[in-house]
Amino acid sequence: MSEHRNSIRRRDALAAFAAVALGGSRGRARGETDRPWELSTFSADVTPPVGHPCMGGGIEPVKSVADPLEAIGVVLRGGTLEKPVAIVSVDWCEIRNDAYDRWREAVAKAVGTDPSRVMLSAVHQHDAPIADLEAERILEREGCVGRVCNLDFHELAVGRVARAAGKAMRKPPRRVTRVGVGRARGERLGASRRFVRPDGSITHARTSASKDPDAHAADEGPIDPFVTAVGFWDGDEPVACLNHYAIHPMSYYGKGEVSADFVGMARRARAKAMPGVAQVYLSGCGGDVTAGKYNDGSPENRPALAARLEAAMARAWEAVQPSPLEAASYRVEPLTFTAREDEGFTEADLLARLKDDSKPFGQCLAAMGLSWRARLAAGRPIDLPALDLGPVALVLCPGETYVAFQLLAQRLRPDKPVVAIAYGDAATGYIPTADRVAERDANLHDWCWVAPDAEAVLTEGLEKVLKPAT
Repeated sequence: MSEHRNSIRRRDALAAFAAVALGGSRGRARGETDRPWELSTFSADVTPPVGHPCMGGGIEPVKSVADPLEAIGVVLRGGTLEKPVAIVSVDWCEIRNDAYDRWREAVAKAVGTDPSRVMLSAVHQHDAPIADLEAERILEREGCVGRVCNLDFHELAVGRVARAAGKAMRKPPRRVTRVGVGRARGERLGASRRFVRPDGSITHARTSASKDPDAHAADEGPIDPFVTAVGFWDGDEPVACLNHYAIHPMSYYGKGEVSADFVGMARRARAKAMPGVAQVYLSGCGGDVTAGKYNDGSPENRPALAARLEAAMARAWEAVQPSPLEAASYRVEPLTFTAREDEGFTEADLLARLKDDSKPFGQCLAAMGLSWRARLAAGRPIDLPALDLGPVALVLCPGETYVAFQLLAQRLRPDKPVVAIAYGDAATGYIPTADRVAERDANLHDWCWVAPDAEAVLTEGLEKVLKPAT
Protein backbone atom coordinates (compact mmCIF):
# COMPACT_ATOMS: atom_id res chain seq x y z
CA MET A 1 0.00 0.00 0.00
CA SER A 2 2.80 2.47 0.92
CA GLU A 3 4.59 1.68 -2.36
CA HIS A 4 1.35 2.41 -4.27
CA ARG A 5 0.88 5.77 -2.44
CA ASN A 6 4.53 6.72 -3.18
CA SER A 7 3.97 5.87 -6.85
CA ILE A 8 0.92 8.17 -6.97
CA ARG A 9 2.86 10.99 -5.27
CA ARG A 10 5.73 10.63 -7.74
CA ARG A 11 3.28 10.65 -10.68
CA ASP A 12 1.48 13.76 -9.33
CA ALA A 13 4.78 15.52 -8.72
CA LEU A 14 5.93 14.81 -12.28
CA ALA A 15 2.62 16.09 -13.64
CA ALA A 16 2.91 19.28 -11.62
CA PHE A 17 6.50 19.80 -12.81
CA ALA A 18 5.41 19.32 -16.41
CA ALA A 19 2.65 21.90 -15.99
CA VAL A 20 5.13 24.44 -14.62
CA ALA A 21 7.65 23.65 -17.37
CA LEU A 22 4.97 24.25 -20.01
CA GLY A 23 4.11 27.59 -18.41
CA GLY A 24 0.65 26.44 -17.42
CA SER A 25 -0.49 27.35 -20.93
CA ARG A 26 -2.95 24.48 -21.47
CA GLY A 27 -6.49 25.80 -21.60
CA ARG A 28 -5.50 29.50 -21.90
CA ALA A 29 -5.39 31.73 -24.92
CA ARG A 30 -2.06 32.73 -26.35
CA GLY A 31 -0.54 35.65 -24.44
CA GLU A 32 -2.62 35.22 -21.26
CA THR A 33 -0.96 34.83 -17.87
CA ASP A 34 -2.01 33.98 -14.34
CA ARG A 35 -0.92 37.42 -13.09
CA PRO A 36 -3.90 39.58 -12.08
CA TRP A 37 -4.42 43.01 -13.58
CA GLU A 38 -3.99 45.75 -10.99
CA LEU A 39 -4.56 49.52 -11.02
CA SER A 40 -3.24 52.20 -8.70
CA THR A 41 -4.29 55.85 -8.81
CA PHE A 42 -2.72 59.03 -7.48
CA SER A 43 -3.01 62.80 -7.57
CA ALA A 44 -1.03 65.80 -6.38
CA ASP A 45 -1.37 69.57 -6.33
CA VAL A 46 0.84 71.34 -8.93
CA THR A 47 -0.50 74.90 -8.54
CA PRO A 48 2.25 77.49 -9.17
CA PRO A 49 3.02 80.24 -6.65
CA VAL A 50 2.22 83.92 -7.09
CA GLY A 51 4.64 85.48 -9.58
CA HIS A 52 5.26 82.30 -11.56
CA PRO A 53 5.12 82.75 -15.36
CA CYS A 54 2.02 81.55 -17.17
CA MET A 55 2.13 80.14 -20.71
CA GLY A 56 5.92 80.40 -20.74
CA GLY A 57 5.94 84.14 -20.06
CA GLY A 58 3.44 84.97 -22.79
CA ILE A 59 0.67 86.32 -20.53
CA GLU A 60 0.34 87.77 -17.04
CA PRO A 61 2.13 85.79 -14.32
CA VAL A 62 0.24 84.23 -11.43
CA LYS A 63 -1.65 86.81 -9.38
CA SER A 64 -4.33 84.61 -7.82
CA VAL A 65 -5.72 81.09 -7.89
CA ALA A 66 -9.32 80.55 -8.98
CA ASP A 67 -8.99 76.78 -8.54
CA PRO A 68 -5.99 74.49 -8.05
CA LEU A 69 -4.06 72.62 -10.72
CA GLU A 70 -3.62 68.86 -10.37
CA ALA A 71 -1.54 66.01 -11.69
CA ILE A 72 -3.65 62.85 -11.82
CA GLY A 73 -2.39 59.43 -12.79
CA VAL A 74 -3.24 55.75 -13.06
CA VAL A 75 -0.76 52.87 -13.10
CA LEU A 76 -1.71 49.60 -14.78
CA ARG A 77 0.37 46.50 -14.10
CA GLY A 78 0.24 42.72 -14.19
CA GLY A 79 -1.42 40.57 -16.81
CA THR A 80 0.58 40.47 -20.03
CA LEU A 81 2.45 43.74 -19.40
CA GLU A 82 6.15 43.22 -18.82
CA LYS A 83 6.34 46.35 -16.67
CA PRO A 84 3.83 48.86 -15.31
CA VAL A 85 2.43 51.59 -17.56
CA ALA A 86 1.60 54.98 -16.02
CA ILE A 87 -0.85 57.41 -17.62
CA VAL A 88 -0.44 60.88 -16.11
CA SER A 89 -2.35 64.07 -16.91
CA VAL A 90 -1.02 67.43 -15.66
CA ASP A 91 -2.98 70.71 -15.48
CA TRP A 92 -0.08 72.61 -17.05
CA CYS A 93 0.20 74.31 -20.41
CA GLU A 94 3.20 72.30 -21.67
CA ILE A 95 6.09 70.13 -20.48
CA ARG A 96 9.02 70.19 -22.88
CA ASN A 97 12.48 68.73 -23.54
CA ASP A 98 14.51 68.00 -20.39
CA ALA A 99 11.56 68.92 -18.15
CA TYR A 100 9.57 66.15 -19.82
CA ASP A 101 12.45 63.74 -19.24
CA ARG A 102 12.61 64.76 -15.58
CA TRP A 103 8.90 64.11 -15.05
CA ARG A 104 9.02 60.68 -16.68
CA GLU A 105 12.16 59.64 -14.81
CA ALA A 106 10.70 60.65 -11.44
CA VAL A 107 7.35 58.96 -12.00
CA ALA A 108 8.99 55.84 -13.46
CA LYS A 109 11.24 55.45 -10.43
CA ALA A 110 8.27 55.89 -8.10
CA VAL A 111 6.14 53.21 -9.77
CA GLY A 112 8.89 50.76 -10.73
CA THR A 113 8.95 51.04 -14.50
CA ASP A 114 10.92 52.57 -17.38
CA PRO A 115 10.59 56.27 -18.30
CA SER A 116 9.42 55.27 -21.78
CA ARG A 117 6.40 53.58 -20.16
CA VAL A 118 5.17 56.81 -18.58
CA MET A 119 2.50 58.33 -20.84
CA LEU A 120 2.71 61.90 -19.53
CA SER A 121 0.59 64.64 -21.06
CA ALA A 122 -0.31 68.23 -20.25
CA VAL A 123 -3.92 69.37 -20.43
CA HIS A 124 -2.79 72.71 -21.95
CA GLN A 125 -4.68 75.32 -19.96
CA HIS A 126 -2.96 78.67 -20.63
CA ASP A 127 -3.21 80.17 -17.14
CA ALA A 128 -0.69 77.54 -16.07
CA PRO A 129 3.06 76.81 -16.27
CA ILE A 130 5.17 75.76 -19.22
CA ALA A 131 8.23 73.77 -18.18
CA ASP A 132 11.39 73.85 -20.31
CA LEU A 133 14.42 73.72 -18.04
CA GLU A 134 17.08 74.35 -20.67
CA ALA A 135 15.14 77.31 -22.04
CA GLU A 136 15.05 78.83 -18.57
CA ARG A 137 18.77 78.20 -18.08
CA ILE A 138 19.47 79.92 -21.42
CA LEU A 139 17.53 82.98 -20.29
CA GLU A 140 19.42 83.06 -17.01
CA ARG A 141 22.83 82.66 -18.66
CA GLU A 142 22.10 85.46 -21.12
CA GLY A 143 20.78 87.80 -18.44
CA CYS A 144 17.41 88.09 -20.18
CA VAL A 145 14.32 89.79 -18.78
CA GLY A 146 11.96 87.03 -19.95
CA ARG A 147 11.22 83.97 -17.82
CA VAL A 148 9.71 80.63 -18.90
CA CYS A 149 9.49 78.82 -15.55
CA ASN A 150 10.83 78.67 -12.01
CA LEU A 151 13.36 75.84 -11.72
CA ASP A 152 12.92 75.39 -7.96
CA PHE A 153 9.13 75.19 -8.21
CA HIS A 154 9.42 72.72 -11.05
CA GLU A 155 11.48 70.34 -8.94
CA LEU A 156 9.11 70.82 -6.02
CA ALA A 157 6.12 69.90 -8.19
CA VAL A 158 7.83 66.88 -9.74
CA GLY A 159 8.86 65.63 -6.31
CA ARG A 160 5.34 66.07 -4.98
CA VAL A 161 3.86 64.02 -7.85
CA ALA A 162 6.52 61.31 -7.56
CA ARG A 163 5.87 60.95 -3.83
CA ALA A 164 2.14 60.65 -4.44
CA ALA A 165 2.75 57.99 -7.09
CA GLY A 166 5.11 56.06 -4.83
CA LYS A 167 2.67 56.21 -1.92
CA ALA A 168 -0.10 54.88 -4.15
CA MET A 169 2.06 51.95 -5.21
CA ARG A 170 2.62 50.98 -1.57
CA LYS A 171 -1.12 50.73 -0.97
CA PRO A 172 -3.15 47.65 -1.94
CA PRO A 173 -4.01 48.09 -5.64
CA ARG A 174 -7.42 47.73 -7.18
CA ARG A 175 -8.02 44.58 -9.20
CA VAL A 176 -9.05 45.15 -12.82
CA THR A 177 -11.02 42.51 -14.67
CA ARG A 178 -12.76 44.49 -17.41
CA VAL A 179 -12.13 47.46 -19.69
CA GLY A 180 -14.39 49.29 -22.10
CA VAL A 181 -14.80 52.39 -24.23
CA GLY A 182 -17.75 54.65 -24.99
CA ARG A 183 -18.27 57.79 -27.05
CA ALA A 184 -20.77 60.64 -27.09
CA ARG A 185 -21.02 63.77 -29.20
CA GLY A 186 -20.01 66.98 -27.45
CA GLU A 187 -22.68 69.60 -28.12
CA ARG A 188 -21.75 73.25 -28.69
CA LEU A 189 -18.13 72.84 -27.59
CA GLY A 190 -15.45 72.75 -30.28
CA ALA A 191 -14.88 74.17 -33.75
CA SER A 192 -11.90 74.46 -36.05
CA ARG A 193 -9.77 77.57 -35.85
CA ARG A 194 -10.00 77.63 -39.61
CA PHE A 195 -13.24 78.96 -41.07
CA VAL A 196 -14.54 80.53 -44.25
CA ARG A 197 -15.93 84.06 -44.15
CA PRO A 198 -19.03 85.06 -46.14
CA ASP A 199 -16.82 86.60 -48.86
CA GLY A 200 -15.12 83.22 -49.36
CA SER A 201 -11.84 84.14 -47.70
CA ILE A 202 -10.19 81.65 -45.34
CA THR A 203 -8.99 82.68 -41.89
CA HIS A 204 -7.39 80.78 -39.01
CA ALA A 205 -8.35 83.33 -36.36
CA ARG A 206 -11.12 81.59 -34.40
CA THR A 207 -9.53 81.74 -30.97
CA SER A 208 -10.68 80.19 -27.69
CA ALA A 209 -12.83 83.25 -27.02
CA SER A 210 -14.08 85.20 -30.02
CA LYS A 211 -16.29 88.24 -30.55
CA ASP A 212 -16.06 87.95 -34.33
CA PRO A 213 -19.61 87.38 -35.70
CA ASP A 214 -18.20 85.46 -38.67
CA ALA A 215 -16.43 83.09 -36.27
CA HIS A 216 -19.71 82.38 -34.51
CA ALA A 217 -21.72 82.01 -37.72
CA ALA A 218 -19.37 79.70 -39.62
CA ASP A 219 -19.75 75.92 -39.34
CA GLU A 220 -17.63 73.83 -36.95
CA GLY A 221 -15.26 72.69 -39.68
CA PRO A 222 -13.04 69.61 -39.41
CA ILE A 223 -13.02 68.43 -35.78
CA ASP A 224 -13.57 65.20 -33.86
CA PRO A 225 -16.91 65.96 -32.16
CA PHE A 226 -16.81 62.95 -29.85
CA VAL A 227 -15.95 62.80 -26.17
CA THR A 228 -14.50 59.40 -25.26
CA ALA A 229 -14.52 57.50 -21.96
CA VAL A 230 -12.22 54.54 -21.28
CA GLY A 231 -13.29 52.68 -18.16
CA PHE A 232 -11.69 50.10 -15.90
CA TRP A 233 -13.75 47.75 -13.70
CA ASP A 234 -13.24 45.29 -10.88
CA GLY A 235 -16.10 42.93 -11.67
CA ASP A 236 -19.18 45.17 -11.73
CA GLU A 237 -17.52 47.98 -9.76
CA PRO A 238 -15.95 50.86 -11.74
CA VAL A 239 -12.42 51.79 -10.72
CA ALA A 240 -11.24 54.56 -13.06
CA CYS A 241 -12.26 56.54 -16.14
CA LEU A 242 -10.04 58.22 -18.73
CA ASN A 243 -11.98 61.10 -20.32
CA HIS A 244 -10.79 62.46 -23.67
CA TYR A 245 -11.74 65.31 -26.00
CA ALA A 246 -9.87 67.38 -28.59
CA ILE A 247 -10.17 71.10 -27.85
CA HIS A 248 -8.16 74.02 -26.51
CA PRO A 249 -9.26 73.88 -22.85
CA MET A 250 -9.78 77.60 -22.25
CA SER A 251 -12.85 79.77 -21.77
CA TYR A 252 -10.94 82.95 -20.85
CA TYR A 253 -7.39 83.55 -19.66
CA GLY A 254 -4.44 85.92 -19.56
CA LYS A 255 -5.10 87.98 -16.42
CA GLY A 256 -3.00 85.93 -14.03
CA GLU A 257 -5.85 83.92 -12.50
CA VAL A 258 -4.74 80.28 -12.35
CA SER A 259 -7.45 77.78 -13.22
CA ALA A 260 -7.95 74.26 -14.56
CA ASP A 261 -10.70 75.97 -16.60
CA PHE A 262 -13.86 74.32 -17.92
CA VAL A 263 -12.23 70.91 -18.50
CA GLY A 264 -11.07 70.83 -14.87
CA MET A 265 -14.56 71.81 -13.71
CA ALA A 266 -16.07 69.00 -15.77
CA ARG A 267 -13.54 66.47 -14.47
CA ARG A 268 -14.24 67.42 -10.86
CA ALA A 269 -17.98 67.24 -11.43
CA ARG A 270 -17.60 63.69 -12.75
CA ALA A 271 -15.51 62.76 -9.70
CA LYS A 272 -18.25 64.11 -7.45
CA ALA A 273 -20.90 62.20 -9.39
CA MET A 274 -18.90 58.94 -9.17
CA PRO A 275 -17.25 58.76 -5.73
CA GLY A 276 -14.32 56.39 -5.55
CA VAL A 277 -13.82 56.31 -9.32
CA ALA A 278 -10.62 58.09 -10.40
CA GLN A 279 -11.35 60.63 -13.13
CA VAL A 280 -8.57 61.60 -15.54
CA TYR A 281 -9.00 64.16 -18.34
CA LEU A 282 -6.72 63.79 -21.37
CA SER A 283 -6.58 66.48 -24.05
CA GLY A 284 -6.85 65.18 -27.59
CA CYS A 285 -5.23 66.59 -30.72
CA GLY A 286 -6.88 69.99 -30.47
CA GLY A 287 -4.06 72.21 -31.70
CA ASP A 288 -6.45 73.73 -34.24
CA VAL A 289 -9.72 73.29 -32.30
CA THR A 290 -11.12 75.91 -29.91
CA ALA A 291 -14.36 76.90 -28.19
CA GLY A 292 -14.42 80.22 -30.09
CA LYS A 293 -17.56 79.47 -32.09
CA TYR A 294 -19.52 79.03 -28.86
CA ASN A 295 -17.61 81.29 -26.50
CA ASP A 296 -17.18 85.07 -26.34
CA GLY A 297 -14.86 85.00 -23.32
CA SER A 298 -17.38 86.16 -20.73
CA PRO A 299 -16.81 84.57 -17.29
CA GLU A 300 -20.29 83.03 -17.22
CA ASN A 301 -19.39 80.93 -20.26
CA ARG A 302 -16.85 78.89 -18.28
CA PRO A 303 -19.44 76.95 -16.24
CA ALA A 304 -21.65 76.69 -19.34
CA LEU A 305 -18.87 75.00 -21.32
CA ALA A 306 -18.05 72.82 -18.30
CA ALA A 307 -21.67 71.67 -18.06
CA ARG A 308 -21.77 70.73 -21.75
CA LEU A 309 -18.52 68.80 -21.50
CA GLU A 310 -19.59 67.08 -18.29
CA ALA A 311 -22.86 66.02 -19.91
CA ALA A 312 -20.97 64.50 -22.86
CA MET A 313 -18.55 62.76 -20.49
CA ALA A 314 -21.51 61.24 -18.64
CA ARG A 315 -23.14 60.07 -21.88
CA ALA A 316 -19.84 58.56 -23.04
CA TRP A 317 -19.56 56.67 -19.76
CA GLU A 318 -23.12 55.38 -20.10
CA ALA A 319 -22.23 54.11 -23.58
CA VAL A 320 -19.31 51.99 -22.35
CA GLN A 321 -19.75 48.26 -22.76
CA PRO A 322 -16.96 46.62 -20.72
CA SER A 323 -15.38 43.36 -21.75
CA PRO A 324 -12.80 41.14 -20.04
CA LEU A 325 -9.28 42.58 -19.95
CA GLU A 326 -7.34 39.64 -21.36
CA ALA A 327 -4.19 41.11 -22.89
CA ALA A 328 -2.42 44.43 -23.25
CA SER A 329 0.68 45.46 -25.14
CA TYR A 330 2.90 48.53 -25.16
CA ARG A 331 4.91 49.87 -28.05
CA VAL A 332 7.11 52.94 -28.59
CA GLU A 333 8.31 54.47 -31.85
CA PRO A 334 11.05 57.15 -31.90
CA LEU A 335 10.28 60.29 -33.90
CA THR A 336 13.08 62.35 -35.41
CA PHE A 337 11.90 65.81 -36.42
CA THR A 338 13.94 68.61 -37.96
CA ALA A 339 14.10 72.25 -36.96
CA ARG A 340 12.54 75.13 -38.87
CA GLU A 341 15.02 77.13 -40.89
CA ASP A 342 12.77 79.85 -42.30
CA GLU A 343 13.14 83.51 -41.34
CA GLY A 344 12.99 84.05 -37.60
CA PHE A 345 13.77 80.44 -36.71
CA THR A 346 17.41 79.96 -37.64
CA GLU A 347 19.86 79.67 -34.78
CA ALA A 348 21.23 83.11 -35.59
CA ASP A 349 17.74 84.62 -35.57
CA LEU A 350 16.91 83.03 -32.22
CA LEU A 351 20.17 84.21 -30.65
CA ALA A 352 19.45 87.73 -31.87
CA ARG A 353 15.99 87.69 -30.25
CA LEU A 354 17.57 86.94 -26.89
CA LYS A 355 19.20 90.38 -26.99
CA ASP A 356 15.93 92.31 -27.25
CA ASP A 357 14.97 93.18 -23.66
CA SER A 358 11.98 95.19 -24.92
CA LYS A 359 10.21 91.95 -25.83
CA PRO A 360 10.52 89.51 -22.90
CA PHE A 361 8.15 86.97 -24.45
CA GLY A 362 10.18 87.07 -27.65
CA GLN A 363 13.17 86.10 -25.52
CA CYS A 364 11.20 83.19 -24.05
CA LEU A 365 10.19 81.97 -27.49
CA ALA A 366 13.79 82.22 -28.67
CA ALA A 367 15.03 80.29 -25.64
CA MET A 368 12.49 77.52 -26.26
CA GLY A 369 13.54 77.38 -29.89
CA LEU A 370 17.21 77.11 -28.91
CA SER A 371 16.41 74.43 -26.32
CA TRP A 372 14.68 72.45 -29.09
CA ARG A 373 17.61 72.85 -31.47
CA ALA A 374 20.06 71.73 -28.77
CA ARG A 375 17.94 68.65 -28.20
CA LEU A 376 17.97 67.82 -31.92
CA ALA A 377 21.73 68.36 -32.09
CA ALA A 378 22.16 65.88 -29.24
CA GLY A 379 20.26 63.25 -31.25
CA ARG A 380 17.45 62.79 -28.76
CA PRO A 381 14.26 61.66 -30.55
CA ILE A 382 10.74 62.07 -29.20
CA ASP A 383 8.87 58.97 -28.04
CA LEU A 384 5.53 58.05 -29.60
CA PRO A 385 4.02 55.44 -27.25
CA ALA A 386 0.86 53.35 -27.70
CA LEU A 387 -0.98 51.14 -25.22
CA ASP A 388 -3.29 48.51 -26.71
CA LEU A 389 -5.85 47.29 -24.17
CA GLY A 390 -7.78 44.96 -26.47
CA PRO A 391 -11.06 46.78 -27.10
CA VAL A 392 -9.33 50.19 -27.27
CA ALA A 393 -5.88 51.61 -28.02
CA LEU A 394 -4.28 54.77 -26.62
CA VAL A 395 -1.55 56.68 -28.44
CA LEU A 396 0.28 59.73 -27.05
CA CYS A 397 1.30 62.31 -29.64
CA PRO A 398 3.89 65.01 -28.99
CA GLY A 399 3.30 68.74 -29.03
CA GLU A 400 0.28 70.76 -30.01
CA THR A 401 -0.94 68.33 -32.64
CA TYR A 402 -3.64 69.24 -35.17
CA VAL A 403 -6.87 67.23 -35.09
CA ALA A 404 -6.17 65.67 -38.50
CA PHE A 405 -3.68 63.36 -36.76
CA GLN A 406 -6.33 62.18 -34.30
CA LEU A 407 -8.63 61.34 -37.21
CA LEU A 408 -5.73 59.61 -38.97
CA ALA A 409 -5.00 57.47 -35.91
CA GLN A 410 -8.62 56.33 -35.88
CA ARG A 411 -8.51 55.41 -39.57
CA LEU A 412 -5.34 53.39 -39.05
CA ARG A 413 -7.19 50.98 -36.72
CA PRO A 414 -10.71 50.45 -38.08
CA ASP A 415 -10.96 47.34 -35.89
CA LYS A 416 -11.10 49.29 -32.62
CA PRO A 417 -11.46 52.82 -31.18
CA VAL A 418 -8.20 54.77 -30.89
CA VAL A 419 -7.80 57.51 -28.27
CA ALA A 420 -5.20 59.95 -29.62
CA ILE A 421 -3.83 62.07 -26.77
CA ALA A 422 -1.77 65.20 -27.45
CA TYR A 423 0.66 67.39 -25.50
CA GLY A 424 3.13 64.64 -24.69
CA ASP A 425 6.65 66.04 -25.06
CA ALA A 426 5.62 69.51 -26.23
CA ALA A 427 9.05 70.56 -27.51
CA THR A 428 7.75 70.70 -31.08
CA GLY A 429 5.07 73.31 -30.48
CA TYR A 430 2.36 73.03 -33.12
CA ILE A 431 2.49 70.01 -35.42
CA PRO A 432 0.35 71.11 -38.37
CA THR A 433 -0.60 69.33 -41.56
CA ALA A 434 1.13 70.38 -44.76
CA ASP A 435 -2.02 71.96 -46.19
CA ARG A 436 -2.24 74.33 -43.21
CA VAL A 437 1.38 75.32 -43.74
CA ALA A 438 0.61 75.99 -47.41
CA GLU A 439 -2.35 78.17 -46.38
CA ARG A 440 -0.01 80.22 -44.17
CA ASP A 441 -1.93 79.42 -41.01
CA ALA A 442 -1.36 82.52 -38.87
CA ASN A 443 -1.04 80.41 -35.71
CA LEU A 444 2.26 79.02 -37.01
CA HIS A 445 4.15 82.29 -37.00
CA ASP A 446 5.71 81.70 -33.59
CA TRP A 447 4.57 78.55 -31.71
CA CYS A 448 5.87 75.96 -34.16
CA TRP A 449 9.50 74.80 -34.08
CA VAL A 450 9.31 71.89 -36.53
CA ALA A 451 10.06 71.94 -40.25
CA PRO A 452 7.26 71.39 -42.82
CA ASP A 453 8.14 67.68 -43.03
CA ALA A 454 6.64 67.17 -39.53
CA GLU A 455 3.42 65.76 -40.98
CA ALA A 456 5.34 62.99 -42.75
CA VAL A 457 7.35 62.20 -39.61
CA LEU A 458 4.32 61.89 -37.34
CA THR A 459 2.25 60.04 -39.95
CA GLU A 460 4.94 57.39 -40.40
CA GLY A 461 5.28 57.05 -36.63
CA LEU A 462 1.53 56.55 -36.17
CA GLU A 463 1.45 53.94 -38.91
CA LYS A 464 4.21 51.97 -37.18
CA VAL A 465 3.10 52.25 -33.57
CA LEU A 466 -0.56 51.46 -34.34
CA LYS A 467 0.15 48.60 -36.70
CA PRO A 468 -1.76 45.50 -35.53
CA ALA A 469 0.41 42.84 -33.91
CA THR A 470 0.99 39.80 -36.09
